[in-house]
Amino acid sequence: MKARSRFEMNHLWKIIFPLSLLLYLSGNVKSQVNPSVCRSPLGMSGRQILDEDISASSQWSESTAAKYGRLDSEEGDGAWCPESTIEPENMNEFLQIDLRSLHFITLVGTQGRHAGGIGNEFAQTYKIKYSRDGSRWISWRNRQGKEVIEGNRNAYDIVLKDLEPPIIARFVRFMPVIDHSMNVCMRVELYGCEWLDGLVSYNAPLGQEMILHDQEVYLNDSVYDGAILYSMTEGLGQLTDGMCGLDDFTLSHVYNVWPGYDYVGWTNESFPNGYVEIMFEFDRTRNFTTMKVHCNNMFSQRVKVFQKVVCYFRSDLDWEPTPVSFSPVMDDVNPSARFVTVSLQNHMASAIKCQYYFSDMWMMFSEITFQSDTAMYNTTLAPRKTGAPPNTQPGDNPVHKVDDSNTRILIGCLVAIIFILVAIIVIILWRQVWQKVLEKVSRRMLDDELTASLSIQSEAFSCNNNLTSSAPSEQESSSTYERIFPLGADYQEPSRLVRKLPDVSQVSEDTASKSPQSSTQEGVPHYAEADIVNLQGVTGGNTYAVPAVTMDLLSGKDIPIEEFPRKLFTFKEKLGEGQFGEVHLCEAEDMEEFMDKDFSFDVSENQTVLVAVKMLRADANKNARNDFLKEIKIMSRLKDPNIIRLLGVCMSSDPLCMITEYMENGDLNQFLSRHEPEGMIALLSNAPTVSYSNLQHMATQIASGMKYLSSLNFVHRDLATRNCLVGKNYTIKIADFGMSRNLYSGDYYRIQGRAVLPIRWMSWESILLGKFTTASDVWAFGVTLWETLTFCKEQPYSQLSDEQVIENTGEFFRDQRRQIYLPQPAMCPDPIYKLMLSCWHRNAKERPSFQEIHRVLLENTP
Repeated sequence: MKARSRFEMNHLWKIIFPLSLLLYLSGNVKSQVNPSVCRSPLGMSGRQILDEDISASSQWSESTAAKYGRLDSEEGDGAWCPESTIEPENMNEFLQIDLRSLHFITLVGTQGRHAGGIGNEFAQTYKIKYSRDGSRWISWRNRQGKEVIEGNRNAYDIVLKDLEPPIIARFVRFMPVIDHSMNVCMRVELYGCEWLDGLVSYNAPLGQEMILHDQEVYLNDSVYDGAILYSMTEGLGQLTDGMCGLDDFTLSHVYNVWPGYDYVGWTNESFPNGYVEIMFEFDRTRNFTTMKVHCNNMFSQRVKVFQKVVCYFRSDLDWEPTPVSFSPVMDDVNPSARFVTVSLQNHMASAIKCQYYFSDMWMMFSEITFQSDTAMYNTTLAPRKTGAPPNTQPGDNPVHKVDDSNTRILIGCLVAIIFILVAIIVIILWRQVWQKVLEKVSRRMLDDELTASLSIQSEAFSCNNNLTSSAPSEQESSSTYERIFPLGADYQEPSRLVRKLPDVSQVSEDTASKSPQSSTQEGVPHYAEADIVNLQGVTGGNTYAVPAVTMDLLSGKDIPIEEFPRKLFTFKEKLGEGQFGEVHLCEAEDMEEFMDKDFSFDVSENQTVLVAVKMLRADANKNARNDFLKEIKIMSRLKDPNIIRLLGVCMSSDPLCMITEYMENGDLNQFLSRHEPEGMIALLSNAPTVSYSNLQHMATQIASGMKYLSSLNFVHRDLATRNCLVGKNYTIKIADFGMSRNLYSGDYYRIQGRAVLPIRWMSWESILLGKFTTASDVWAFGVTLWETLTFCKEQPYSQLSDEQVIENTGEFFRDQRRQIYLPQPAMCPDPIYKLMLSCWHRNAKERPSFQEIHRVLLENTP
């Protein structure tokens, strides 16, 4: 081996070993299950579930045995089929799957027997039974108590059904249900993820009923699958269904249920000891790190987070005498529901008993989750320890728990060493033999991925409108772990085809020159109701989407703005940059001499004016130069007191420049984040303040500017406080610099490394369908209004990751009342929050127009 290779191995060892050890030691922390993303296939179609783990009550023949009941497979005679015709009075046939461990199952898929056109048997309806131990079987019921699930209508289509509530099980049975004698066959799949909590049951007092304003609020555990008599025993239910309750416990995520449905609650009048005791049983002894309890805190209705919790642990037969106690900080200011995290201090246990003490009249929980690592025990007899109880005989040899912390570290080290040795061998081979081959393959794979994965949205925001690529062919998904996100309760998935949204490259490059009618022809998707003219081709800053009916604005070759002398510029700072240009903040002299007569500056004579100068780089390509000229022509037509104005151009030589207004107080986001609302906090901190009336005055101006844009059928597509500039006396003007500024890079979500999207401000149809309209601008206005009234102290949906924001748009599409809305700001009156919510209406046609928004804001002016 070369000396250089030996040196590199030693260097790798020093770097990778501590990292691997750290990863191992930190890998034990697990988070609670999230039903919205826990939707991966568990292995029927992908064959991770072995044949011996699939069984059935009977079978037609060897070729229709249970092992052939795999979704989307045509092996054998094409499906599992029970031995005889199913009779309505005898529906005990089943197909059973053993997952080998507990899983959280959120979705099931079924299919009939097609067999290339030979078969035509399928189950129109079916039931599901499940078990966690293989002995006690539970019939699944939906949240309304219905057991029967709608199945297939033909032998080939896959029908996916959400399990609401989800189930926690190791064994699952599919049981065909019919109302007349018929032959049935089934192919099935389960979707979900591993149940990391390991919880197999909890025992708790029955939830109780509250009378609130003459309304009955039922706080019982309605989906509990254990025994229910005077208490709940040996089951799981709403405390483990992954669904967190809303802030207002009288509301629910689910349709057609009663008030209080999401919570299990108790009143202190029924518990003389002052606490509710819940016992949790687990699948094996575990090393517990934390418990997270989702509690309601609607203190105005005498509901609060628990005052204290005391937890006892059982690892063998007896409960340990020393409990863990925890007291959360009481909150009488914020009524929001929240998770309370309780440290369990790495106690080893197979059962935990927790006593939750009341802090007010009512206590309500919607979720309880545990983070743990499986415990390690010595399986041989250990010698008696010094200090054992005197009645223990020498021959008894009691088994003691072993302190496994050092053992785990040693195992981690050994695993890391093996991993590093294998990695070093691979690295040496790669560098000495296969490097060039792998580079070529990876480059080809990257090109294919970027071509196939270019989304509708990223194309619309792309830095180059002339980008083309071949459309990917429709193909089956080969990913074993591809998650399924159905767009409806009865989502139909055609067999052997994973349908994709059509690639935007199917639309010809000259879409912008087509009429609206021509762009909606059959087979040619129309992704936006406005054809796009250079959204961010020069500086990375979004300009406007211009509908085809106004494309005559771009006719003619003359630039309708006077040339401005470059020598009158004084550069102050760079505001931002993009692929083909930069934006600079400058001072301009004698600007009033070059302006239209209908425009005047609020400055004295001979005083310099702050302007923003967009500069096109000299090496920009021809397309970028054409886009730059189009942007000038568009901007020159925009003349409104609340829209940034184009003041001049420099076209006589490179670099080409366009000059726009700039306001002395910068953008609204930075302006508000430096201020505080009027009140005690501002007085104590001596911070500058902005009154509510001034906030509403600024919001009204934004609405006025957008009303003007919408009257021209222009779509902004990036409305946010970062794109609003603030002048004297709280004057607001809408601009388009936000995307080009590094300061706001975190507000944009990058897609495949090509383009970025302001997803936290975008409507669901813009994210999922690529539709940008005035109605999607209205949505963004609602978010901008929320930013304004919260003084831009946090990002919209700051508690959600970018991926969760995108998932939330799917909830808006499904419209099953699971979507998350931005909360009402503290200083936002109810009528204004109602206006915000109307901006986020699922149906774009039911959102208010900017004319209506402007009118409502004026009517509610303090």
